[in-house]
Amino acid sequence: MRMMLLGTGAVGESILRILKERDPYAEWFEFALLCDINESRINKLSELDLRFKPCFLDLKNKNEIIKIAKENNIDFMMDASSPFLADIIFDAAYEAGINYANMGTYSIPMENPKFGLGIENSYEKVMTKYNFDADEKWKEKNILATICLGIDPGVVNVFAKYAATYEFDEIHEIHVKDGNNLHIPNADPEQISFGFNVWTVLDEVMNPNVEYNKEKGGFIIEDAFAGEEVFDMGEGVGLNRLVKVEHEEVVCFERYLSKYGLKNATFKIALDDNLIQALKVIDKLGLRSLKPVKVNGVNVIPRDVVAATAPQPDDLGDEMFGSMRVGIHCKGIKDNKPKEIFIYQNFDNQESMKKWKKQAVVAQTGFGAALAIELLAKKIWNSSGVVSLEEFDPIPYLKLMKETGFDYTIEDRTKK
Repeated sequence: MRMMLLGTGAVGESILRILKERDPYAEWFEFALLCDINESRINKLSELDLRFKPCFLDLKNKNEIIKIAKENNIDFMMDASSPFLADIIFDAAYEAGINYANMGTYSIPMENPKFGLGIENSYEKVMTKYNFDADEKWKEKNILATICLGIDPGVVNVFAKYAATYEFDEIHEIHVKDGNNLHIPNADPEQISFGFNVWTVLDEVMNPNVEYNKEKGGFIIEDAFAGEEVFDMGEGVGLNRLVKVEHEEVVCFERYLSKYGLKNATFKIALDDNLIQALKVIDKLGLRSLKPVKVNGVNVIPRDVVAATAPQPDDLGDEMFGSMRVGIHCKGIKDNKPKEIFIYQNFDNQESMKKWKKQAVVAQTGFGAALAIELLAKKIWNSSGVVSLEEFDPIPYLKLMKETGFDYTIEDRTKK
């Protein structure tokens, strides 16, 4: 594989480090072109391995992406950039005739969402739709676009396909649970911590959230922070307060797993009180906006300013203790009896910092993507068109998880 990595932030770096360790002798991971506008960063990352080459590139320039990809004989584009660039890079890969993957898709909510039944009543651009609508075009070129690699979406989609095909005769509910017990000893009680890319948190957490409910007619849209619940994330992490968030898994589960009996799907994440309050204030002040504002004669985008000045997740890595725990809570029928399980992946922050030099939220996401890239590079996963990970046999991925120490747990929660 000759990979073009577009976006070399913390997750992109994690992907590189993991691929380098997985294939030290370049048996299937031959080359990586590191593309970003941060010249000092790509130069620094290129020093990690002789296979890595820096490339200063404006990722908004589709034609330049295509030109450079062809000049470097790229056969796989990996988009690890900001969400608003996703469609540009997706189109560049298609026009260049190159296989592609991303970490997630882009959506744009309406200024005045209607809420209630129907995503199209609350979103101008619906998550995954731009990609899945191009499925036939990609098939005609016999190239593959694999969307939503990472931990969630990504690993949890693999878990969902496994649960639907191996754990249940009918799977009725799949609920993604993204929680943790991360903490900073002696931290300022008013500290605000963004667990992930600040721009992305401002985007997806404050967007109208999406739930699939077949009995209510399809996708139900509610305002930010709806669906609050306290969920037991299991031994070692314990109870987390979770809220619903717009996330691609809900749409992908409906697309691929309805044939297995799926009736209800949600995505919920743990957010601490300080962050929730900060997000509400940012939103009310208009600082989440993508519309340029003129300040002393200079146009600035409010969200970019917040993303640049807020505490960066990577800066807190060494200070944090505890684990990220991400999984799916499933309910259904097996052997004519109700069954309930929680499948999750646990990632310890201090171990992550020691081995990968990245905090757990970032490295866990990078690990999820890197293992999928390995299966794509080896052609163990192979298809054409536009797909998410439910398209593939989950067993090779689960075996890789065990082999690499990126382990998972299946916990029986069937009520006795």
